[in-house]
Amino acid sequence: MISNLAYVNPDARLGQNVIVEPFAYIAGNVVIGDGTWIGPNSTILDGARIGMNCRIFPSAVVSAIPQDMKFRGEETTAEIGDNTTVRECATINRGTASKGKTVLMDNCLVMAGAHVGHDCMIGNNCILGNAVGLAGEVRVDDWAILSGGTLVHQFVHIGGHVMIGGGSKVRMDVPPFIKADRDPLAYMGINTVGLTRRGFGSERIDELHNIYRAIYQNSLNISQALDYVEKKFHRSADRDYILGFIREAERGIIRGPR
Repeated sequence: MISNLAYVNPDARLGQNVIVEPFAYIAGNVVIGDGTWIGPNSTILDGARIGMNCRIFPSAVVSAIPQDMKFRGEETTAEIGDNTTVRECATINRGTASKGKTVLMDNCLVMAGAHVGHDCMIGNNCILGNAVGLAGEVRVDDWAILSGGTLVHQFVHIGGHVMIGGGSKVRMDVPPFIKADRDPLAYMGINTVGLTRRGFGSERIDELHNIYRAIYQNSLNISQALDYVEKKFHRSADRDYILGFIREAERGIIRGPR
């Protein structure tokens, strides 16, 4: 159902059972999947690719041009997966020549006033709290939660299953499975509650505790700690994810609590 008070460019491609409320604006180079709801006064601009069963709330803006001085009008996209909700006044910018697209995967929640900058890559089942701000080219892996008011520096990588406390300033990479808080941002232990809710057993969580004790709570530097973990802990998907994440961290990782 498309309200006669909305503007939908005739070139836009809308799936079945899409609802467009009054005063919404949908540009021409737009694709919207089946069952998605476009709320009143929301703005969907060129390059938007929105999946099925999404909800775009009033005054949200999807696929505005990047806030990047290097942007030269290249054709890029902002892609949102299925079952994702974008709340009031949130903004999701499209990509630049760097990656060509900004991506949020399936089942994400972008709360009111949050901003997703150009070329960000957000995984599945992520939550961005109210007024979270992601600068350009930030990566956030699956199941991460960024609490309200968190600000993330450009190029930062946030690991899967991470929980970041509200009002945090994220300047360095945040390894997976942990909680992070304080200023400067620091490791605050394993995200035990979140992992338990997602079906991690006690033995698996204990193994993660032991790996991070070796990384953060000994006298070794990071390189030595990673070598120690590789030698002392059996190969597993969790261990290898942590090792690979930290070794590839371009900005370095957050430190332990002081």
